[in-house]
Amino acid sequence: MLRDSVSNAAAQGLNGMLFQRLTEQFVHDHGYRPGTSEARSWERSLPALMSTLLEAGLHDATVLLEYGLPLTSKRADAVLAGVHPRTGEPSYVVIELKQWSQAEPEDGEPLLCRVDAYTRPVLNPVEQVRGYCDYLVSFNGALADHPERIAGAAYLHNATEFGISGLAEVGESERGRLFSEQRRGEFITFLKSRLAPVNGASAADELLAGKIGPSKQLMAVAAQEVREREQFVLLDEQRVAYETVMRAVREAAQADRKNVVVVTGGPGTGKSVIALSLVGELYRQGRPALHATGSQSFTKTMRKVAGARKREVQDLFKYFNSFMTAERNALDVIICDEAHRMRKTSANRYTPANQRSDRPQVEELIDAARVPVFLLDEHQIVRPGEMGNVDQIRAAASAKDLSCTVIPLDSQFRCGGSDAYLRWVLRLLGLASGGPVGWDPDDKMQLIVADTPEEMEALLERKQAQGYSARMSAGYCWKWTKETAPGQPLPADVVIGDWKRPWNVFGDRAVAGAPPSALWATDPAGFGQVGCVYTAQGFEYDWSGVILGPDLVWRDGTWVTDRTKSKDPAFKRSTPDDEVDLLIRNTYKVLLTRGMIGTIVYSTDEQTRERLRELVSD
Repeated sequence: MLRDSVSNAAAQGLNGMLFQRLTEQFVHDHGYRPGTSEARSWERSLPALMSTLLEAGLHDATVLLEYGLPLTSKRADAVLAGVHPRTGEPSYVVIELKQWSQAEPEDGEPLLCRVDAYTRPVLNPVEQVRGYCDYLVSFNGALADHPERIAGAAYLHNATEFGISGLAEVGESERGRLFSEQRRGEFITFLKSRLAPVNGASAADELLAGKIGPSKQLMAVAAQEVREREQFVLLDEQRVAYETVMRAVREAAQADRKNVVVVTGGPGTGKSVIALSLVGELYRQGRPALHATGSQSFTKTMRKVAGARKREVQDLFKYFNSFMTAERNALDVIICDEAHRMRKTSANRYTPANQRSDRPQVEELIDAARVPVFLLDEHQIVRPGEMGNVDQIRAAASAKDLSCTVIPLDSQFRCGGSDAYLRWVLRLLGLASGGPVGWDPDDKMQLIVADTPEEMEALLERKQAQGYSARMSAGYCWKWTKETAPGQPLPADVVIGDWKRPWNVFGDRAVAGAPPSALWATDPAGFGQVGCVYTAQGFEYDWSGVILGPDLVWRDGTWVTDRTKSKDPAFKRSTPDDEVDLLIRNTYKVLLTRGMIGTIVYSTDEQTRERLRELVSD
């Protein structure tokens, strides 16, 4: 972010210094130089904005360029800080700049628009800037109690009214206004209605010093949404875990001390039910809290479940790497769901240079709240670098002289609540001692071995016709085509003899009727594509079809993993063989424990199918 007065920024824009400063700041923040398109947007858009601000008489207002939204990697092009001409209170205007000369709304979806420079629809800039304003009100304490202090505008300085008039279909508001170059005079009037021609430094100070975290208003909305959408009944140790966390919250407030809580349990033991129950209750009590995971699919689904009717509620669901620069103990509670997916550090290739460090991710999460809560299953670590386990969390807590309470969840509600089936899977894959044993059918879980993928799919289709949900998943043993040309069907990457099916969609947009990857497990249209462990993990459906690929086969009385058959890009040459072996077994453990009523398993290897038939009688 670059901060300066409008007059200084405008002067430096004329002599080129502004763009040099922005480039230097960008390199400092991100560790690499800005791309050509980004640099060009500064050189072409900022002079247009600065001349407009000078014409509005706002020389002394403060401008924050490339302003980073808290707890996200999103940046607003500019935030103007100053004094409201009528109230004398701090006033802020978020500006989104576009070089577009024309744009039109997407058919039937005005939230999106089409621009010649892009092959796919992009977010309507009116909705983009409105979202930035709403987010700041929700997460910056300087605005939480004063939402009227912020406004937003999209300024398309190369466009005529004719070229962009359709964008207004999305509906304008004080936080989302649209101005073209042709309406520059109206833009100036709007700016002058929000900012007086006086010094804006103190207003900028107040915004930048604002406490970061969810606002009480947002938590109230979230509490209502969770309460209305989800009625959870917690049983036995689930209730114990819930009450233990709530007691830790009370003690942390009363005694001013931190408590770390770890909840462990296998698939279907109710970890995420506990998480959402805690979210709802904490927000009802007005306690600052956030939910976080390391899974894109899981986070997006949680956002959809809890925030379908209220978009702002979705912002309460974060990723583990959102807390690298978080203020220590700014939250009362952070709920780390799917904590087995924690990484060694939060830094990756997209991390700004000034934020990169070797600081362990678990330490960042513990530091973020007075009561960090970790919910995990150690048998669901499925890719290199994932390392969330009880010992690691205990050690991190001990290093900070913090108490750590561990609560195991024994009863499970997935797989028909069949503890016998879960134990059978663990022994089958060598994840529990004793070796594989024959399946002794119970009245809770059905298990079928299919001779062909066609038979597996036909059985699942019949179940689906009877009103059950069903999905097919497989080990990562086939290449995955990541890009699909517009108008084309998903390529059938998973090929077994004459049977060919596509992987689930790779990306955030639906393709040819297939849902985006994050919704594959929950959208009924997900049937027909083969899911991988990264899209299936954390979810459940009534009937699960699982394809064991050639990366795990039965030979001479034991399992043999073949890393050369895996197409998972997460497995690097440097990943040790024993780690790959465990991760592949964990992958199939995850896939084999998604079904609520039954599992149909098929192996591409004949000897492995024979062994499965021996273990599973008709």
